[in-house]
Amino acid sequence: MPLETFKASRPLTLGVELELQLVSLSDFDLVAASQDMLALLGRAPFPGTVTPEITESMIEIATDVHTRHDELLAQLVRVRDALVAAGDRLNIGLCGGGTHPFQRWTERRIYPKPRFKEVSTLYGYLARQFTIFGQHVHVGCESGDDAMFLLHALNRYVPHFIALSASSPYVQGQDTLFQSARLNSVFAFPLSGRAPFLLSWQDFEERYFAKMEHTGVVRSMKDFYWDIRPKPEFGTIELRVCDTPLAVDRAAALAAYLQALCRHLLQRREPDPQEDDYLVYNYNRFQACRFGLDGVAVHPRSYEPLPLREDILQTLQALRPHFTALGSEAGMEHLVRGLQEGGDAAWLRTQQDRRGSVEGVVDAALERFRAPVVASA
Repeated sequence: MPLETFKASRPLTLGVELELQLVSLSDFDLVAASQDMLALLGRAPFPGTVTPEITESMIEIATDVHTRHDELLAQLVRVRDALVAAGDRLNIGLCGGGTHPFQRWTERRIYPKPRFKEVSTLYGYLARQFTIFGQHVHVGCESGDDAMFLLHALNRYVPHFIALSASSPYVQGQDTLFQSARLNSVFAFPLSGRAPFLLSWQDFEERYFAKMEHTGVVRSMKDFYWDIRPKPEFGTIELRVCDTPLAVDRAAALAAYLQALCRHLLQRREPDPQEDDYLVYNYNRFQACRFGLDGVAVHPRSYEPLPLREDILQTLQALRPHFTALGSEAGMEHLVRGLQEGGDAAWLRTQQDRRGSVEGVVDAALERFRAPVVASA
């Protein structure tokens, strides 16, 4: 079917999606409980949207459209509280984190939805291995051309979001030595990675999507697992590289960072994106996945090595006027504190040391997800 017309939306509006783990409170393994959770949550008004994900041990929540960080965070807290209350009734725990520390993909069940069955048939075992958990952030764009510009202008900052959200150090009971092992599962899909370098919506629609559709490889934008992809039906770009954070305040702060970056980039004060910017893209992405905040990225223009922690801090400070204009200073300060304290992956490893088991790591993640959010001073 033809690509949908890009639906213009209010620039810089925000929406967040979080994929969450459903955990048995008896053994802390994942539990196939999404149908029970969805049935219970469907009986009363829910402060957002909740939908199934590809396997029955996960759900996805989505916020309404927001313009301010504080309003987004307030809704995420309400959603979190509703989920925790439902989980308590069902004796099911919910938590963030990009991977479950010890679940076995062979034990996962595909959710009975036609598209998920199609994906499972096409990708085989990769579909069940896709029991991983990410945060997606949507930013509103006034036009398809703005969407394509932002999609490529953001390429240098993708490692920032990987490093700031990294929360998947463990896979099947093993420390992977990665901060974000989750993205390795995404990279296995043939239509993952980066979008083709096209800067106008017309070129994207006619020179790329129409040809891809003609090959029979894709039918809609859902078939692309790119790090950032346009969503014409929403009038947004969608950043997809983040692990699901352990707490909703980190999720809101990451969205505020993307919003501030987009506001800055749309002022066109930086050089326009170029195809050669992607020469270092895969290397930088690997550095962020492997080493997180301690990684080193190569600047796509100067080829200068940039310690990620320092580069993120300098970028946040340079964006302060944008955070202020958007009313999201609290989100910025949250990320600055996170740079000083270390990321979620480091925190999970600390819990392993303290509690002595991967089950203890999950228990700690459950506690952190439901803990009260402390308002910024």
